[in-house]
Amino acid sequence: MIQCKRVYDAQNKQDGYRVLVDRLWPRGVKKEELKPDEWCKLLAPSTELRKAFHGEVIDFDSFSKAYRDELNKQRDEGKRLAALADGKTVTLLYAAKDTGQNHALVLAKWLAEL
Repeated sequence: MIQCKRVYDAQNKQDGYRVLVDRLWPRGVKKEELKPDEWCKLLAPSTELRKAFHGEVIDFDSFSKAYRDELNKQRDEGKRLAALADGKTVTLLYAAKDTGQNHALVLAKWLAEL
């Protein structure tokens, strides 16, 4: 199972294997407090794409399509992460404020399709 969670939410046992999927370390969060099992920058959106989305240059649909194009170039890494979710929970950690439209949701859906 793959789920998404903000880095600012409390950690719990149901999180399983915790993977930070942001390219930048989240503001105001100490590394010893977050304690992700892994920091997977390879599957984070490119800096250019992230800035275009957060700067409202592109909408979420355009961002999602472009991000999926980037992810398709990292299929091996995606398959590795998706395999971890076989039989256990993998929680994708992200810092975005918007819990309904963010890259972790796009990534989770992409991973589930692999």
